[in-house]
Amino acid sequence: MKIQDIKDPGFLKDLTLGELYDLSDDIRKFLIENIARTGGHLASNLGVVELTLALHYVFNSPEDKIIFDVGHQCYTHKILTGRADKFSTLRQYKGISGFQKRCESPHDVWEAGHSSTSLSAALGMAVARDFKHEDYHIVPVIGDGAIGSGMALEALNQIGSENRNIIIVFNDNNMSISKNVGALTYGFSKLRSSRGYHNLKSNMKRNLRGNGFGEAVYSGLKSFKDAVKDAVIDGGIFEQFNLDYLGPVNGHNIKDLVQCFEVAKDHEGPIVIHVMTTKGKGYAPCERDNFGKWHGVSPFDVKTGKPLHSTPAGFHSWSDVMSSTVRELARKDDRIVAVTPAMIYGSSLQGFFAEFPERSFDCGIAEEHAATFSAGLAISGMRPYLEIYSSFLQRAYDQINHDICRMDLPVVIGVDHAGIIGGDGETHHGIFDIGLLTPLPNMILAQPADGEEARNLLYTAFRQEHPFALRFPKGVVQTDLNEKMEEIPIGTWTVHHDAADNRIAVLTYGNQVTTILEKVISNDIPVTVVNCRFFKPLDLDVLRMLSERGMKAIVYETDMLVSGLGSRILEACCDNGIELPVKRFGIPDIYVGQGSSRQLRKEMGIDLNSLLQEIQREMDSF
Repeated sequence: MKIQDIKDPGFLKDLTLGELYDLSDDIRKFLIENIARTGGHLASNLGVVELTLALHYVFNSPEDKIIFDVGHQCYTHKILTGRADKFSTLRQYKGISGFQKRCESPHDVWEAGHSSTSLSAALGMAVARDFKHEDYHIVPVIGDGAIGSGMALEALNQIGSENRNIIIVFNDNNMSISKNVGALTYGFSKLRSSRGYHNLKSNMKRNLRGNGFGEAVYSGLKSFKDAVKDAVIDGGIFEQFNLDYLGPVNGHNIKDLVQCFEVAKDHEGPIVIHVMTTKGKGYAPCERDNFGKWHGVSPFDVKTGKPLHSTPAGFHSWSDVMSSTVRELARKDDRIVAVTPAMIYGSSLQGFFAEFPERSFDCGIAEEHAATFSAGLAISGMRPYLEIYSSFLQRAYDQINHDICRMDLPVVIGVDHAGIIGGDGETHHGIFDIGLLTPLPNMILAQPADGEEARNLLYTAFRQEHPFALRFPKGVVQTDLNEKMEEIPIGTWTVHHDAADNRIAVLTYGNQVTTILEKVISNDIPVTVVNCRFFKPLDLDVLRMLSERGMKAIVYETDMLVSGLGSRILEACCDNGIELPVKRFGIPDIYVGQGSSRQLRKEMGIDLNSLLQEIQREMDSF
């Protein structure tokens, strides 16, 4: 059978063991070739091919609910549920998602782009199932990085007390995005070396079942629970949560996986099946990666493993600019420390961690803890730099509010991947942080227009004593990393291309400043461009100046219109008696799908051409 001809997973039950292994090889080759063209999450999906095959062999999706946590490890699941023929559109505009998506297939029973939600969702589903007297299995597949998150541990606590039938597949590859950290990781390593599953295997009777590959599976047990208790010497942390534990089992051995899942189906109450997998299995560059380089990839050459698109000379990723600048500042101030929630490589902090290991802290997938940990550092005289993706920062909102801003602590927050991101869609666009952060008292929020301004704003942030969030996009920027840094007065904007007879001002921020400025200069358009680098505080002097000159303001932003810069300007004008007509561009009250920034901006009418057309209409109205 061709991969593209697969319609649903039912055919798996008729395959022999050898045919299942052949299929796993074909799927792995298919994933490598297709992700090399589209980009996507590679290493995590290569690691769960056999595991996903075994799940769909034993369970009956979509009646049985299979949830992947994090959702990006669902590519094999998508193939087995009839979407292989759409993989050329993976993470593309109007294409299939890189995560489970309910609108794509009834087999996608849960959606999540962030980690650690599966156990809470599974328990909710189990309660609803039992309340309605229905009969099906609920199988969350959660990684060893995701299970260390506070939310997952909270769910485990209630799952143990509720004692409902849930089969938790603990996918253990000793990695989240990069290497896992923390005491739980040490505990899991002890479980990995346990003899539990192998003892269980030798103690249980086997009999032949009439399944596709004619292998022995466990059945006819007088008491499965007693057998597990006798065979498993130590269930580790899971036993403390009142969960039965089975494992560890080789996550690339389909026969053993099937046997474990068949046994778990007959178990009463919640059970954890500890599955050990190799992240990136089958592609050598992935298997050797300990830093997360192959977690999410852009298009690459399969033979060499090199990206198809290189960074031009003189350009650096925004994350590189930020991290290298913090590193430079840390050489002169030993109070500066770096904190990240499991994103060392993604946030380009590997250089800081290498140079200052005693001042570097990876908190794991625990954004809330990372924020309050940073507050504890700051209140004790340190100067923490917490770098966190915009879409992950919202998970730590209460801690930023309650623990950082309320106590007015000088934590510098690098809000990475701000703005429209692209292929990961709704869950990963960094478009909400402006509206989230600006209402918080004591918070300063800014965004640089270019690399030089990024360095100067970071320099400024570490020279003041309040919470300071500095947002910056994904992508690259031309920057001289040796340029001397200067302090920028907080709350000030810069006015460009101004002339006495200009009647229109475009107020914007970020790299749009340079783009719009180049356009109006090259086309000799009589428009003033204002770099509104600070969202909070605003530059009221500039607003008053525009008002006194009788100008019209067009606020152009590519983040949420609700509670964005335009909203802030309207509020400020209203509260301060500033008469200034304002036209706003921004993302409407929707969740934004996947696609390139150019495609999505055009779809929403916030692309550069739409702005220029509005400028022309305003000029014609004079």
